[in-house]
Amino acid sequence: MLTDVFTLPQPDKEKQLRDELNALVSHHRRSCPPYARIMDALDVSEEAPTVAELPWLPVRLFKTKKLVSVPEDQVIRVLTSSGTTGAVSRIHLDRAAASTQSRMLARTLATVLGPRRLPMLVVEGRGVVGDRRSYSARGAGALGMVNFGRDHHWLLDADGRPDVEALRAFLDRHGRAPFLIFGFTFMVWSYLYEVACEHGLDLSQGILVHSGGWKKLADRAVDNTEFRRRFGVDTGLTRIHNFYGMVEQIGTVFLEGPEGGSLYCPDFADVIIRDPVTWQEAPVGTPGVIEVLSTLPTSYPGHVLLTEDLGVVHGIDDGNWPGKRFSVLGRLPRAEARGCSDTYQGGTP
Repeated sequence: MLTDVFTLPQPDKEKQLRDELNALVSHHRRSCPPYARIMDALDVSEEAPTVAELPWLPVRLFKTKKLVSVPEDQVIRVLTSSGTTGAVSRIHLDRAAASTQSRMLARTLATVLGPRRLPMLVVEGRGVVGDRRSYSARGAGALGMVNFGRDHHWLLDADGRPDVEALRAFLDRHGRAPFLIFGFTFMVWSYLYEVACEHGLDLSQGILVHSGGWKKLADRAVDNTEFRRRFGVDTGLTRIHNFYGMVEQIGTVFLEGPEGGSLYCPDFADVIIRDPVTWQEAPVGTPGVIEVLSTLPTSYPGHVLLTEDLGVVHGIDDGNWPGKRFSVLGRLPRAEARGCSDTYQGGTP
């Protein structure tokens, strides 16, 4: 039975995470020699007294180093990130890690989707899912999400264009009861919102889960508030949940609450915003570099990672769900573009 994963007030969460993440530091130190050498170089000799003092790795390290904490013959899947310069992260999963991450993603999304699988509209083409052992970030995201739906309809045809008639048929079958929509943010806008507006389609029963770059939408003066408003006014779609996640912590997503505007951390994960000069934890309301923490990475040392994203914590234990409320403000200057929706080269609607 699925249970809620947005339950712990921040003090309780930090105590629980501190103990579990300290245990993971020890586990990876024993099991991953490159990680052990990094910890030795950092002179990490004791358990961290707080989550903010846990040793972190820069997420970029997974682009240059093979970091694995299980024997090679136990790796069942290798995930790759969506960097655009040829340098990609490679994340190695064994059966136990893959199972745990799938289960916790299901529990996180059940908070907004409910316990039953819904008919699903995927704002992608089938071709995004290729080799079942090695996936791109987009492919891994799509494949991970389709497990939470049924009667799947892939919106884009083989030429990367929206199949409007097939979309009409999907809505005729499923549009009068809740259905799931998944896609990367820019693609959802370009290939679903604009098509729905053009053809007068009713998406009011949909529940949209989306993620990815906002850069191209910023060029169109569309931020998160405008995205939600326009979908509601023009298509009837109001149940919208952005999320923040990355292949380096697959299975962990920071989910937008029902009120919109803020992301929340599930009980098994957290964020710390760090001052880019002092690397100390920044106070509430002060932007900085996002560090992500999760207890899920057991087959590779991705449990405490400094990202290349900027963010800000808006409040703690003061929102619809307990814990930190935060926003992602964008990429660090000169950080490599991650790709995903911003590098999609499909056809135009």
